[in-house]
Amino acid sequence: MKTESPVPPAAESGPDLVDVDSDVTETETLQQELARQMDLHLRVAADFENFKRRSRQESETRATAQKDSFIVELLPVIDNLERALAAGASAGSGQFRQGVEMTLQQLRALLRQHGIESDDIVGRPFDPHQHEALSQRRDPTQPDHTILEMFQRVYRRGAKVVRPAKVVVNDLTETKAARHAH
Repeated sequence: MKTESPVPPAAESGPDLVDVDSDVTETETLQQELARQMDLHLRVAADFENFKRRSRQESETRATAQKDSFIVELLPVIDNLERALAAGASAGSGQFRQGVEMTLQQLRALLRQHGIESDDIVGRPFDPHQHEALSQRRDPTQPDHTILEMFQRVYRRGAKVVRPAKVVVNDLTETKAARHAH
């Protein structure tokens, strides 16, 4: 009988064990790298959230400081109006009017310093982007859609309307219709 010589166990699994060990080591290395990348991602995300929070707080602080600064600049105008009202009881109406006009000029100059402009718009064409028509009136001596009266001024910063004007607009449509009927 012929006996086969047994194959040594190391010879049977030798190359496979090396590959398995290599795969295990590579898997562990990849898992460590993945854990490192996830940790890095979490740190970057936390840093970004902190940055957004700080930016929002700084923006709010700047806005509050700007408002406070504007209010401080506005207070002397209010003081002058209060003085004018207090003096109005004893002063003549001419002096009172002059005091109020000077205060109004001071307030308009302050607004201009902050980029806010206003115009006298009576007699100009109505613009729905800058004006709000409160009513209409017919004045045949003025062109159609002309502003006849202003109740409240338009204020704008550059091209942007901060507050539209409240106006009365000339409406000649009835006059035109009456002319065509005759």
